[in-house]
Amino acid sequence: MSREWGVGSGEWGVGGQSVEAVLASAQLPMNRVYTQLKQGERWLQQHRGQRPHFACILGFTETGLVPGISAAGATPTDRQYTAIADAEFLHDGPQVSPAYPLPPLDVGASPVFLSRAIVAGQQIPLSLLNAGLPMPPTVPAINLGGTPARCLSSGHAMPLATVEHLLHQGLQWGATLGATTNLLILGECVVGGTTTALGVLTGLGVAAAGKVNSSHATCNHHQKWELVEEGLQRSGLREATSSLVQNTLLCQRSPLEIVAAVGDPMQIVVAGMAIAASQASGVLLAGGTQMLAVYALLRAIAQSHKLAWRPEQIAIGTTRWVAEDETGDTVGLANLVGDVPLIATQLSLARSRHKQLQAYEQGFVKEGVGAGGCAIAAHLYQGWSQPKLLEAIDTLAERQQQINRLSF
Repeated sequence: MSREWGVGSGEWGVGGQSVEAVLASAQLPMNRVYTQLKQGERWLQQHRGQRPHFACILGFTETGLVPGISAAGATPTDRQYTAIADAEFLHDGPQVSPAYPLPPLDVGASPVFLSRAIVAGQQIPLSLLNAGLPMPPTVPAINLGGTPARCLSSGHAMPLATVEHLLHQGLQWGATLGATTNLLILGECVVGGTTTALGVLTGLGVAAAGKVNSSHATCNHHQKWELVEEGLQRSGLREATSSLVQNTLLCQRSPLEIVAAVGDPMQIVVAGMAIAASQASGVLLAGGTQMLAVYALLRAIAQSHKLAWRPEQIAIGTTRWVAEDETGDTVGLANLVGDVPLIATQLSLARSRHKQLQAYEQGFVKEGVGAGGCAIAAHLYQGWSQPKLLEAIDTLAERQQQINRLSF
């Protein structure tokens, strides 16, 4: 059964206890199902003890270069290299001279610390897929032949031919990886991706305005909406409006045309991978707003292209910082998207030895690079509890600090 938790700043929990104390004393679950409760609990039970395979899909949209749109890099220049730096760290861990050091953040630390600590600590197989980056990663990655997306405000983010090609690649690699595992985790790294998620959700007819998340402590809803509105107008998908509300779409477009207008290359790849992999394995879409958009997209694609898939095999996995973000409405958005469980790790970083990780408890960063999904899988696979997860993450952060003399 799902448990209700109080939310506070840092030392949150029940009856004044920290979440760590509550988890330890009451043996409450590390993973909580927020929507589609029975389906979510069945999904968790089905995949208990299974060794996952983590595939992280890397992409880029010029939306991420808009000043202030994202906190995943202190400056637009930093954000050009975020996905490449995260991929290098996810694959190699701390290095004396990384080709692309993790970009500085205004507040917090990259969620790749969470993902890397789990992947390395549990020896989880890892695949990196380049859906469309400005330059190739410095670590082994599958090149899918995509391209970076233009800013969604253009209304022409990607050529339709590129979207069609990436869907084919996603279907191919989803089938390939899904055949090798019982549980495929699909994560992402796309700076500005919650804004393209808003664009795709809106294009698909989901009233997502005001409900999405961001890496900022307080979501920049109006800035996101202005970009989405401009893109949808320029694409011809909708009329102009001055308010943060859902308008009726002017015309019906195919889901691929919507991605081409206001999406990013990761979305279409993950949609294809999930459709194909679900026929052979469980699928955990590791993320919040972005993966809700991917789920809405893949469902529309499966319907429009008459593709076989198994929706009961798919769940969305994120962090409680996303699921309980008071400046968004993730649960409400998940209910609007419908028929997919939203699951979140109850991991707390309140007692981390590093202030940049403690910042997650104040709403900064929240998610990315499959962090929430990896934490969910860490508990399912090897039973890692709150203390074990936190120690692994803190230890990795200390290695980074010692090697690169960073201030944590």
